[in-house]
Amino acid sequence: MKSLAFMMLVSSPVVSSAFTHSNVARVQKRFASQDVAAWSSLAMGDDSLQNALDQQLDYTAGAADTDFARKYGSLKGMKLKTVGEAFTDFTRILGRPVNALYKSIVSDLVGTTHLITVNARFNRDPVWSLGILSAMDLVLKNYPEKDTAKEIMSAILESVGMDEEELRKDAQIILDWAEGKSKEDVTAAMKGEGDSPLAEITKAAKGDEFWMYSRYFAIGLIKVMETVGVQMESDTAYDVMEEWVGKSMEKPTFSACADSDLFFRTKNKLDLMETMMKEIEIREKKRMADRLEEKAEMAMRKADREQKFKEEEMAEVQR
Repeated sequence: MKSLAFMMLVSSPVVSSAFTHSNVARVQKRFASQDVAAWSSLAMGDDSLQNALDQQLDYTAGAADTDFARKYGSLKGMKLKTVGEAFTDFTRILGRPVNALYKSIVSDLVGTTHLITVNARFNRDPVWSLGILSAMDLVLKNYPEKDTAKEIMSAILESVGMDEEELRKDAQIILDWAEGKSKEDVTAAMKGEGDSPLAEITKAAKGDEFWMYSRYFAIGLIKVMETVGVQMESDTAYDVMEEWVGKSMEKPTFSACADSDLFFRTKNKLDLMETMMKEIEIREKKRMADRLEEKAEMAMRKADREQKFKEEEMAEVQR
């Protein structure tokens, strides 16, 4: 069948005249539904064209001759929940509307977390667990109803198939280890030195060529920085993130450093919002106190008038 397809193709008057560079563009346009790179090989001769056709005809999803396909090919055709379905589950689990000011950011948390967890390369570890919990604590710390904020966090985690209790246990492993440690201790662990929980995570990541980075891993490391006393400023955290992920873990740092900057920008905005809300609350309390004081003064003046009126009445009667 491959040979027949090849003979039919090369016998075409359009293709047979295409073995010059000037006609490659016409061939590519005619067969635009195919891979442009494959048809560009027409100008290279019959063997190249045959190889290109073989690659096109032999392609089967998940069956490529690559390490990636051999590792994850068995997942081909697996049905995955969509972002829309994850958000539907979140809404059902929560059972109440989200505050209008938080609706957008909560939707983003659901969607982002879902897309991370359904990726075949995703592998949860204690640093990631610490990161997702820290991110949600940051976003929801000023939510008007504290009980509802906890329910929102639980609903997000449940909607993406996560057990909140397990996540908290994993996160605590890293926090307990980091307590009392220095930045240098963490740097050594990030190189895979020793047998600490963080070193084990690093060793596993280094040994997996398809290890998947996600935003919550960076946030988990920021929480570790805070625990070991690293100054919580964007520039300082950027340098430490570059050292831990790039030099120590030997992984690309662009996304981790960008997410570190995003974390601090978001934190600064939320801190500013918290300050403004407190100022508003103080002003409202002052207004309320002023109104109550005014009412009290009015009540006292009224009582004084009534008392004076009664005294005048009594004096009139005695006359």
